[in-house]
Amino acid sequence: MECRVLSIQSHVVRGYVGNKSASFPLQVLGFEVDSINQCSSPTTLQPASSGAPCYSHWKGQVLTADELHVLYEGIKLNNVHQYDYVLTGYTRDTSFLEMVVDIVQELKRANPNLVYVCDPVLGDHGSMYVPQNLYPVYKNKVVPVADIITPNQFEAELLTGKTISSQKDAVEVMDLLHAMGPDTVVITSSDLPPRLGDRFLVSLGSQRHVHPDGSRTTERVRIEVPKVDAVFVGTGDLFAAMLLAWTTTILMTLRYEHFSNN
Repeated sequence: MECRVLSIQSHVVRGYVGNKSASFPLQVLGFEVDSINQCSSPTTLQPASSGAPCYSHWKGQVLTADELHVLYEGIKLNNVHQYDYVLTGYTRDTSFLEMVVDIVQELKRANPNLVYVCDPVLGDHGSMYVPQNLYPVYKNKVVPVADIITPNQFEAELLTGKTISSQKDAVEVMDLLHAMGPDTVVITSSDLPPRLGDRFLVSLGSQRHVHPDGSRTTERVRIEVPKVDAVFVGTGDLFAAMLLAWTTTILMTLRYEHFSNN
């Protein structure tokens, strides 16, 4: 089965973040990806908190909400707006983000099985690297319509107002995020102490299952990822894209097994 993804993220001419980090790996795995670039820059820009060397100049364009609407209307006029997934990442404009929510809701009305994967890019290591007025839009409008979200620890704490100091705290934060809407929550990186040693990074996942009788169960996963002694950018964008691909593989396997059993 062909799966189509609408990916709305940033774009760079040099380097790999946003759509440059997410689109090609998805295409290699067989997905058809339609990309809308929210902002364009000639180079990868790292926040100062990342500790990575930054380019000193930023040039490019930022797509407005009206321009996004025009592009989406063009997609509809050509009758190619049948999507299985929407994937979003970095953006800097509140009205643009609100327009994304409108598009997701319209696409979900057309396809109730559409899955929205949202990386709520707000900041990391205790500081924000997007305007603060994006935070309430993510919390009140974006997260409630998302099916899968991939915040880091700082973003998860910001969205819930709860600090993560232990794995128990992390589980409570993921439950709070579930209550906001998403059935799948992945805290992509955390400051929790790894059990395998200092050279590992702890990621946590939680998936809520709703059964036909209305009951709910929740599955938790803890993964310790080996650290590499290097600085990378675009890893969150790649993570969200690969999580999208992985969930598709699982769904296709379940559908095949159901078909075979019948």
